[in-house]
Amino acid sequence: MDKYRAIPPGLMTVGTIAKRMGVTVRTLQHYDKEGLLSPSFQSEGGRRLYTDKDMVKLHQILSFKYLGFSLEEIKSNLISLDTPEDVADALSNHASAIREKMETLSESLKAIEALKMEVLQIKSVDFTKYADIVVNLQMKNEFYWMIKLFDDDMLAHVRSRFDKDSGLQYMETMKRLQHEAIQLQKDGIAPDCEKAQSLAKEFWDLVMEFTDGDMSLLPKLIEFSQQDHVSDSDWAARQAAANVLIEPALGIYFTKQGYNPFEEMKYDPDA
Repeated sequence: MDKYRAIPPGLMTVGTIAKRMGVTVRTLQHYDKEGLLSPSFQSEGGRRLYTDKDMVKLHQILSFKYLGFSLEEIKSNLISLDTPEDVADALSNHASAIREKMETLSESLKAIEALKMEVLQIKSVDFTKYADIVVNLQMKNEFYWMIKLFDDDMLAHVRSRFDKDSGLQYMETMKRLQHEAIQLQKDGIAPDCEKAQSLAKEFWDLVMEFTDGDMSLLPKLIEFSQQDHVSDSDWAARQAAANVLIEPALGIYFTKQGYNPFEEMKYDPDA
């Protein structure tokens, strides 16, 4: 580090650069200690002096810090500014980081708006459900909206039966069966045909997987399937279309099995 008796033109003291960049002297001292930004020069009196290049580098650091980068991440992202190409690379790096941050903020905004919708639809203050919705939004679980439709007992059952991966796999399987049922319906496949019966069996196995054999949960599942899923109109439309085939196919499947759980619950699914 070169030393000067007086402060030459173009150099700044730590106080001057701190004021110009809106940071504290203590922050600059911390960046120096962490190896992020050290002053380029020093006066004979020991005053630490910064250049315009240092100020541009400080702008890089502050920008990355604003974007949520840790000091270690900032250190690995800093680019030397010795050539125009270096400056261009630094700006490209910065622009890329901003775009990533914008995407993250956009996702966060969508999550906040979605949570607001769910909170209003629950129509009561239920922080347990709020927390469940927040967790599922963070996991980017597209089925988060279902949480508001379950009562506390059903939610407790879901938590005990499924983790993140198994829960998402379950819902993806249900979506696949919906699409397959709709396609079979379009293809003119009758409910008693082998393909429809195979689908009915898989659908019922999925229901049993959810209930873990607890038939007392069936009425709640039926009630859930009949609700207006305003948070996902596509899901509701798909399920209604799928049921055109699934319900009669299930009836035939149960007849072949000699057992109809809906009759035992005194519930007619075609009513």
